[in-house]
Amino acid sequence: MNTDINPIIKLDYPDPDVIRVGDTYFMVSTTMHFMPGCEILRSYDLVNWEHVCYVYETLDGTPGQRLSDDESIYGKGMWAACIRFHEGKFYICFVANDTHKTYLFTAENIEGPWEKHFIEGFYHDSSLLFDDDGNVYIVYGNKDIWITQLKEDLSAPKPGGLNRIIISDEGHPGLGYEGSHIYKINGRYYVFLIHSRRDRWFRTEACFSAESLEGKFTGKDVLEDDRGYCGQGVAQGGIVDTPWGDWYAVLFQDHGAVGRIPVLMPVTWKNDFPVFGTEGKVPGKVSVTSTRPGYAYKPLTGSDDFYYSPGADGKIRPDAKWQFNHEPAESAYKLDGQSGTFEITVSKICKNLTQAPNTLTQRMCFPACSAEVTIDAGNLSEGDYAGLCVLQGCYAMAALTRRKGRLWIVMQSREAENASLEAMEPDLSSGMEWEAVQIEGDTVRIKVTADFGHMKDEAVFYYQKNGQFIPIGPAHKLYFKMDHFTGSRVGLFCYGTMTLGGKAYFSRFVYGAGRE
Repeated sequence: MNTDINPIIKLDYPDPDVIRVGDTYFMVSTTMHFMPGCEILRSYDLVNWEHVCYVYETLDGTPGQRLSDDESIYGKGMWAACIRFHEGKFYICFVANDTHKTYLFTAENIEGPWEKHFIEGFYHDSSLLFDDDGNVYIVYGNKDIWITQLKEDLSAPKPGGLNRIIISDEGHPGLGYEGSHIYKINGRYYVFLIHSRRDRWFRTEACFSAESLEGKFTGKDVLEDDRGYCGQGVAQGGIVDTPWGDWYAVLFQDHGAVGRIPVLMPVTWKNDFPVFGTEGKVPGKVSVTSTRPGYAYKPLTGSDDFYYSPGADGKIRPDAKWQFNHEPAESAYKLDGQSGTFEITVSKICKNLTQAPNTLTQRMCFPACSAEVTIDAGNLSEGDYAGLCVLQGCYAMAALTRRKGRLWIVMQSREAENASLEAMEPDLSSGMEWEAVQIEGDTVRIKVTADFGHMKDEAVFYYQKNGQFIPIGPAHKLYFKMDHFTGSRVGLFCYGTMTLGGKAYFSRFVYGAGRE
């Protein structure tokens, strides 16, 4: 297939790492605070991808991971995972920036079960190397890139083992080298890294190589290109070979509020050094060959009628396209396979949307998408909110709320202070309310549309009346910022500001990708 396929996934899958096992490619990426977490995708052509599994349902159950009181792990959680396959076993390694631990999950089958371990120490943006001689190493760091030899069981650094800085971006005024990916190819060692230009912000991919792990690593930038898209560089990710010996890189590119999106390009070799794309640029068309032509992939996002059946363990879980904003409070949500509803019970007094447990989310799609859902608010208590949101630090939402016994539909948001990547301060106040409309009855259908094209990053909310969708509130400007550090998510939520026990029921969720 020779086609203009980039970006290959039009969703927020940052920091990708990719391997091939037989005829199958597997990708892992950052999922931050969302749970279940550490999603693994599968492909047979490096272009089309589908869900395989989540490595964990919950991580450690800390107060922050559970959204207890005013605590959260927004902008933290797991990131930049490494995936490897060695002697019949899969390995996933990552750090969590709330617990400051390094996690190692192992499984004999990609679909699990996954067994949780720890590696002693904290290894930022780490990458594992299983060397031919049986030794295991971890490469990691920021600006200074280290290699550390691990014990045979990967539990800790090996006493007296190799431990050295192999690459340095000393004195870099911005983003120095990080996002390590190490490989041994034809007897040489290669480390791929991301950093920024020194004179301005622009993501750039670099590669360094050495004949031995004790030797000198030399290299240079191998990709500085924005694909003509808004000055956003393409960098950080893994490389992988095909069964036919061709090589490709899967890196990511910033796309504003929708997130960081994977891009595919060929990699060739000249004098034992990689050449990314075509003369250092991402080509418009990429030639790929499927190992299973005609395979039908399951979509990564989509509509849901919530008519689920129990799993083998008797539990009913949301479809894999959904993730909760944090570890869910299982006693406070219910998927009713008989009525086709997702029910949330108010289990916590909240000041605003970001504190609400059990918010059920999906990634939003570039360059545009929409979502709509029916909400039954008949069992809301005074001061409760239940609705549809775009979840990020500068969030926006349309919700049903009960005031003095009557139901209203309101549009609220938190406005960004500026357009920079700089993190917004935690906000413990309620959002700005732009419009409130009193309604009759208990049930309303709510809709949101979002336009991310050329980083317009704008969301508009609607409610349905007499079969027509009516805008509510102003168009809301969205931003990608470091306080949440993820792309925008559409979410279903219900929280209380005064009392516990209120309920909301969501049904007939419809997801649309593309402009209407």
